[in-house]
Formats: sequence, C-alpha cells, structure tokens
Amino acid sequence: MQDVWKWAEGLRRLLRRHRDPVVVQTLRSATAATIAYVVALHLSPEPAPLTAPLTALLVVQVTLYATLTNGFRRVNSVVAGVLVAIAFSQLVGLTWWSLALLIVASLAVGHLVRVDEYIPEVAISAMLVLGVTTISSTAWARIVETLIGAVVGMGCNLLLPPPVWVDEAGESIEGLARRLRQLMLRMGEEAAGLTPWQRAAERLHEARRLDHAIVEVDAALRQAEDSLRLNPRVREGLLHRVVLRTGLDTLEICTVVLRVLARTFTDLAKAREPEPLFASDAGAAVERLLSQIADAVVSFAVLVTTSISESAESAEARLTAELHSAAGTRDKLAELLRDDVRRDDRNWQLLGAVLTEVNRLLDELDTEHRTRRLLEELDRVSAEQRAKRPPWLTWLRERVGVAERLRRNRGGGPGRSL
Repeated sequence: MQDVWKWAEGLRRLLRRHRDPVVVQTLRSATAATIAYVVALHLSPEPAPLTAPLTALLVVQVTLYATLTNGFRRVNSVVAGVLVAIAFSQLVGLTWWSLALLIVASLAVGHLVRVDEYIPEVAISAMLVLGVTTISSTAWARIVETLIGAVVGMGCNLLLPPPVWVDEAGESIEGLARRLRQLMLRMGEEAAGLTPWQRAAERLHEARRLDHAIVEVDAALRQAEDSLRLNPRVREGLLHRVVLRTGLDTLEICTVVLRVLARTFTDLAKAREPEPLFASDAGAAVERLLSQIADAVVSFAVLVTTSISESAESAEARLTAELHSAAGTRDKLAELLRDDVRRDDRNWQLLGAVLTEVNRLLDELDTEHRTRRLLEELDRVSAEQRAKRPPWLTWLRERVGVAERLRRNRGGGPGRSL
C-alpha cells in the first residue's frame, strides 16, 4: 500500500511538469484504477474485485466537475442495477425471457433515476449479478467495489489535482484569431491587384473551413469551463468562463461576417472580370483596412485571454488604437467607393455590401460593445444560477446578508459578533 502512495506522489510531480490532456488523463486514470483495486482487495469479499478499478476508470475524468457528476451517476446506475437483479433473482431466476424482462426493466429504471449516459450500465450490472449463483454476497460485493471505485476516483482529484485548462482554451482562441488574420491579409492583398474570381472563390472556401476550427475551439473552451467549476483553486471562475465564452462568440460572428465578405469579393470579381476588384486607390485602402482589422482581431483575442490586469489594460489600449485607425481608413474607403460609384454604378450593391460587412466587423470588436455584452452575459448566467439554487440556500444567504448589514450599521468590525 505504501508503494502505491509513493507511485502516486511521483505521478503528481510528473503531472505538474506535463499538462498534455492525453498524458494527464491516462496517468490519472491508471493511478485511480490501481489504488481502487488495492483498496478493494482488503475490503471486498471477492478474490478479484475488478469492479472497483473499472468504476474508478470510468469515474475519473479530466476535470473535477466531470469527475463528481460522473461519479454520482455511476454509483446510482450500478446500485440500481444490483437492486433490479436481486428482485428478479427472488422472483424468476435466469431464463431467456427473464433476461429480456431484466434488460427492459433495467433500462427503464436507468431513465427513472436519471443516470444519463450510464443507463446501459444499469442493465450490465443487473445481468452480471443475476448470472451468478451466490446472489446476495455478489450483490453486496459489487456495491462495495463500486463505492470504493467511485470514492477513489473522486479522491484522486485531491491527490492528483486536475489542471485548469484556461490557458489551453486561450491558446485555441488566439490560434483562431491568427487564422482569421491570415485570411484577412490574403484577401486584402488580392483586393489591391488583379484577382481572378477563381482565386477569390478559394478564399471563400477557406472562410467556410474556419467553421471546423470554431468547433475545435468550442470543445477546448467547454473543457476549460468544466475545469473552473467546483475548483477550489480558482477564484472568480464564473467571470473567467463568461469572458472566454463571450470572446469566442465574438470571433465566431467575425468569422461569419468574413465569410460573407469573401462571398462579396467573389461576386465582385465575377462581375468586374477581367478588371480588378477595386480601383487602385480603393484597392490600397481595402488592403490597409483589412490589415488593420486583422491586427485588431488578434488584439481582441489577447484581451479576452489575458488574466493579469496590467496586461489586459495594455491589450485593451492597443485594441482601441487599432480600431480607431481602422475607422479612419473605413471612412476614407467610403469616400473612394462613392466616387467610383458615381463614375460607374453597375456594382454599387456589392461595393455597398463591402462597407456594410466591414462596419459589422468593427462593431463586434468595439470595446464598449464587448463590455456591454459581457455584463449582459454575467447577469444572465447569475440569474440562471439563482433560479437553480435550492430555496433553503437562498433563504440562508438572505439571512446572512441581513446579519451583515446589521453588523455594519452598528459599526462592528470583522471580528465583532451581533
């Protein structure tokens, strides 16, 4: 037993140096399963208590929140299956038709006790227990082993604390922003010259492929959000989650707008072929404007992923300056396009669409818009949490708040009681 704890301590030091999700999950799962098996050897009447390491292996997840929720559902599913098996063993025993009834009843019970993805585990536990002869001892042993595995799996988070995946989510968000920047720069360079519509269509396909990148970033962000829940090492976890989520929402909207802009460029290239997309002055302004917006997108991503206040202030100041420069270039481009339309109004709708889509990008990246969106989301999430809060907890918080106000009104210090 002492060797197992030494091994776990060595793994803890290794995990501190290595934060790769696959490595972390593999080592934590193997450790939890091994410890659960060793403990079950001493407490379970079975000679090979493999249910304990199996339960620990299924319970342990990357985040503390997922571990706790999966642990409780796993225990409920196994206990429900064992109880169904005990009832069937007393009534009918094991036959082909009783097995069919057992599976149907177990799945129905799984839905009733709300074990979600562990509903098949209810039927599996019931079949395993019903298939043995010494039903009472086996049922008790399976419950004990399941409890051991679940407790060890959840306790493994204290011995090997799961990492907070905020940094990884931030890197994913910044990576998405840089991909947007690269696409904007290419579109700007091609807008300043003679661009065949086939090349403009390639940029449109690139913009559409960014949807896959958003899905990957969303998965990384969900993992980060789970790692912040119920994590005692994290302060202001709600604020971190909302800042990252609203930041990704903004980048997703920018991706959609950029895809529409790429479609406008493609249609404009077809309409003006073999001429350039824009006149020389307007094309240079488009290139400069998209370059400025591209830099602003990266600055926005850095802003929403920066946790240190000084760095966040610097990123916000840089973003504000870049948006101000982009707005000036946008105004200059509007004048040039208006002059072009006066000379030739055949493509005035597409030229107007370019300005409309650029304005949408600037509006989404605006710092005031971001602050307003952040406050709205914080209010919404806080209201949802209050709605889910048990009535007794709400009552207790109100009583504590009243007591705190009375203490302050009486001039009491932090250590003074009423």
